[in-house]
Amino acid sequence: MTIHGLDKHEYAGLYPCRLPVWWGFYGNVGIHPSIDGISGKSVVLRIEKRFNRIERIMAKMFRAPREVRRPLDVKNSMLWQLCDGTRNFQEICTILDSLYHEDISPVIDRTAAGINLLKSKNLMTVLSEPFTGKWAIKPGITPENQTLKPLDDELGITTGEE
Repeated sequence: MTIHGLDKHEYAGLYPCRLPVWWGFYGNVGIHPSIDGISGKSVVLRIEKRFNRIERIMAKMFRAPREVRRPLDVKNSMLWQLCDGTRNFQEICTILDSLYHEDISPVIDRTAAGINLLKSKNLMTVLSEPFTGKWAIKPGITPENQTLKPLDDELGITTGEE
């Protein structure tokens, strides 16, 4: 099935790619394509909080968490897993359309909106060429600029397709 207007979109021919951030899986396996490395599980992102001096004092006083856990919904989890820099925008839209049909219609706009939201949070970028492995994008890897503590097993967050 052809998706009309896909080749004319601003992201046509570009490669959405995750930026370095700790991420893992939670929940049960849902709908997913038979593509190696795509689990169908929901994704959670872990981002270290950066406090200024006053915020640091307040955080200690109120025992604030030192990280933000941002769970993604089912469709954004699938988008996150597909955006590994090896698939271009057209391929991602085609896969999402084949999985979710009218639930993600219009697929071009919804996919672009998801990518733009992740870009605005500095979690994703769009490359003009396929990703060459310049940074770590696999699950469970803490970026160099962050110091995250190990996860509690009771949270049910994994870093593989166990």
